Amino acid sequence: MDERLLHIIVDSFPKILAPGLLVTIPLTAIAFALAMVIAVAAALAQFGRVPVVTQLCRFYIWIFRGTPLLVQLFVVFYGLPRVGVTLDPFPAAVIVFSLNEGAYCAETVRAALEAVPAGQLEAGYCAGMSYLQTMRRIILPQAMRTAFPSLSNSLIAMVKDTSLASNITVVEMFRAAEQINATVYEPLVLYIEVGLVYLLFSTVLTWLQGIGERKLGAYQRQEG
Repeated sequence: MDERLLHIIVDSFPKILAPGLLVTIPLTAIAFALAMVIAVAAALAQFGRVPVVTQLCRFYIWIFRGTPLLVQLFVVFYGLPRVGVTLDPFPAAVIVFSLNEGAYCAETVRAALEAVPAGQLEAGYCAGMSYLQTMRRIILPQAMRTAFPSLSNSLIAMVKDTSLASNITVVEMFRAAEQINATVYEPLVLYIEVGLVYLLFSTVLTWLQGIGERKLGAYQRQEG
């Protein structure tokens, strides 16, 4: 390997990894946590068939699933200042990613809720539980176990999607690679390097997903 390329790789790796650990991972974690709150709330509203709230949730899901994530980022970061709402890059990215991911995860959770046998709800009522108690103690735990693999996949996809935040000046891994490339002009090496770091993060999450699925499988067998 060319000595110059080797020097670039060695020098750039910590400069790419640091934003990954300090920006990409926190952005993913915060946005996904908020997305799960949104998803569960929207799914429960639809499962409970609350008329007006259900329609509002369907409208929200329709908008965010039907428009590109990049467009949503541009609307929030570059568009909202036109109406007097200005956000810093990181909070803007958190808001957009959480709303976007929340729409997708809401459908996953809703489908998982509907997969729980209807008799479980009736059993909760027979045990003297209220609707909310039955949902919290019986229905939702079963649904989340069913939804776990799909939600884990969504989390892994979000890690990679955070590269789009570079378009609104968030200095995450891809943005860092672009900045380095502007001085050394070695796009092939740098973009492969940043891709490998994303692959590393995704591999770790996939490994954790496997552990989680095995534990949930063992728990379900014990229940059975």
